[in-house]
Amino acid sequence: MATASFPTSSKKRSNYYSLFLVIFLFCSCKQRQQTETSEATKVETDTTVFSIFNTVKGPKSQYKGRPLPDDFHVDLFYKDQLCHWVRDLFEDSKGNLWMATNHYGVIQLQNNQVEYFTTEEGFQANRVNQITEDAQGNLWFATSNGIISYNGNRFTSYTEEDGLPSREVWSMIIDRNGLFWLGTSKGVCQFNGATFKAFPIPKATVRDTTSIISYDRVSTILEDKNGNLWYGTDGFGLCKYTPNAAQTSTENAFTIYSKSNGLQDNNINGLLEDRNGNLWIGSMFGGLSRFNGQSFEHVTQNGTIQGEEIGALYEDPQGNIWIAPEHHGIYRYDGKDFSHYTEKDGLESQGIISMLQDSQGRFWLGGWKGLFRFSEDQAKENNTSFYHVGKYGPWN
Repeated sequence: MATASFPTSSKKRSNYYSLFLVIFLFCSCKQRQQTETSEATKVETDTTVFSIFNTVKGPKSQYKGRPLPDDFHVDLFYKDQLCHWVRDLFEDSKGNLWMATNHYGVIQLQNNQVEYFTTEEGFQANRVNQITEDAQGNLWFATSNGIISYNGNRFTSYTEEDGLPSREVWSMIIDRNGLFWLGTSKGVCQFNGATFKAFPIPKATVRDTTSIISYDRVSTILEDKNGNLWYGTDGFGLCKYTPNAAQTSTENAFTIYSKSNGLQDNNINGLLEDRNGNLWIGSMFGGLSRFNGQSFEHVTQNGTIQGEEIGALYEDPQGNIWIAPEHHGIYRYDGKDFSHYTEKDGLESQGIISMLQDSQGRFWLGGWKGLFRFSEDQAKENNTSFYHVGKYGPWN
């Protein structure tokens, strides 16, 4: 583990993980366009993302008894791993851990037992982007095939046929009033539990847009402590919506931040409001910034941390801020210094995109190669802070 303070020298490295992820997503979208034109099925097949990876053969694996193709570009499977990508981590009100996967629905950890929910169990999506829970205890999943609810007994799917502007739902929150806000490939929409309503947001004027998936995609949504909504876009910066201002003037309700007025990048990956009210902004090409409501502090560009693409942001119960730059390990900020964790600390993945400390104090990390744990107690014994969690644990 290495420790750094504000600021250090600036370094930039090319990010191959970013390129690989873009290829994955592009291939998935391409196949879904073909799938949607077929009347036979509107659900992605298990082999979707492997269609162009036919140059290097990798090991065979099975999920739910179904063999996967063995002709993909890189080895995706490792002994006993849960899955090759964990996109989101969520603990429900009953203390169960849920893992959103890239191609195999969701995984539930209950009483140290793992269960996969896929199309065979009625979960009509393969890629899951985000998980949340409503006040009634129903779980909701933002997926590549709309949103899905789970009441503990059955799954219910909502797609374009039900009013969604796009079945590609990348972000989802439930605000303080119980209203759903969904970020899709075709913009923002609201959902009151029964009907969907489009919610157009203004865009920044950008000379050269570098959208990764879609010009209208909203990659992340956050409600801050004052009730303002923040929308991270795919190439058009950050948009803030102030509901109180909207009561008198719709025009004054929106504030746009882009590179032209201080934002580090127009492609936003993640947002986090810390307990002090600072907004941490993770981007695709500009690294990390911190916004105090008045000005931006460019944490990556001033050389404090490395990594242009921020995969995940998380504040733990102790108030530490965790940052996962693709291909540059993990950083922990304690309010004063940054601690840097890499392969030397046991971190096998350089593609962490989700983090969570559960009610039992277990710190989970998900991303490339599946699921991981962080444990300072283990570091004292084995000099490594991270370890890989497979199908059979270890869970405690």
